[in-house]
Amino acid sequence: MMNEGFIYLDHAAATPVDPLVLDSMLPYFSELFFNPSSPYAQAVKVKRDYTEAKRRIAQNLGVQADELVMTAGATESINIAFSAARGKILVSSVEHSATLSAAKKAGDLIKIPANNRGRISPESLSRLMSPDVTFVSVGLVNNELGTVQPIEDIGRIIEVERQRRIASGENNPLIFHCDASQATALIDIKIKRLGVDLLTLSAAKVYGPKQVGLLWVKPGILLAPTIVGGGQENGLRSGTENVAGVIGFATALELASKRRSGERQRLQKMRDQMAQSLSQEFPEMIISSDSKKGLVNFLHISFPGLDAERLIFWLESRGVMVATGSACAANKGTRSHILEAIGMDDRAIQGSLRISLGRLSTEENIENATRLIIEAVNLEQARVR
Repeated sequence: MMNEGFIYLDHAAATPVDPLVLDSMLPYFSELFFNPSSPYAQAVKVKRDYTEAKRRIAQNLGVQADELVMTAGATESINIAFSAARGKILVSSVEHSATLSAAKKAGDLIKIPANNRGRISPESLSRLMSPDVTFVSVGLVNNELGTVQPIEDIGRIIEVERQRRIASGENNPLIFHCDASQATALIDIKIKRLGVDLLTLSAAKVYGPKQVGLLWVKPGILLAPTIVGGGQENGLRSGTENVAGVIGFATALELASKRRSGERQRLQKMRDQMAQSLSQEFPEMIISSDSKKGLVNFLHISFPGLDAERLIFWLESRGVMVATGSACAANKGTRSHILEAIGMDDRAIQGSLRISLGRLSTEENIENATRLIIEAVNLEQARVR
């Protein structure tokens, strides 16, 4: 995996396809191109390979293959999940826009507040819980700050409320969904431990192909398809199976599992060094990512009073790629709802950068990027004085 001519610090937005992942996919674009639903031997082999890839994914996640619905990415998975939602819906205030949009469409959205690191407390959720809440959605890792949410604790609170409803003879269901897309490369996800009913993942965040995702569905949860047709994926996601993509997803998850421990240590060391160097240079800099309860590759920093877009353009001209927030919000030119939700003021929001390290990061390019960020900020501070 090469990184020539630029320093890429936006792994939260997209990861490059790992060469081993690409190698596993290539035959299914050419000699093994057959439709898995066709009856002849070559197609039957492709169907077997597809089924085996789903089994490998399920094994990695600690679930059964027939519980997985393969989709065209996390957004589609989230939309299918929310087909089970109605009435009052609790969603963390720092969710990805895909989750917030699906919740608004499905029912009466109630946002769970977060602290200044983007972490919600189980107690906050508990206070908002009422007998007419039917659906809860909280992401495992925040896509802008890297904050890891207490999903298992939340799951236990939801289970207590379920048992209370059963004992009281109440009929309202209570379903718990988690978008874990941002977590997969660095967190070992075993779904049954989390206490969720529905879980979303994306291959694009784990060095796999874009437009490939999944929704894990706990047995007994009833969902409605968003795409109808030939009835593939247990009738929940019709369309010819993306064989190459799903095989790539399986390979990407297996590679992540093998590399995860070493990669966490490597990235944390570089992230911490960058944070320390920038903090020493700019004492007024705000760090919003949580070094103790966050993903080790995230560094969210703010320079109040500066224009982050000017910093990004200058850094890009020097070959450094960073972001102001989620790629979706940046593309629309909108202000981050996540930074607003954690109480950040306008001056700090305007001067915010999201830095996310990954497999393309090396000690040398992180040192170079730190030096260039310092130069960019000094130039911008001199301009606004």
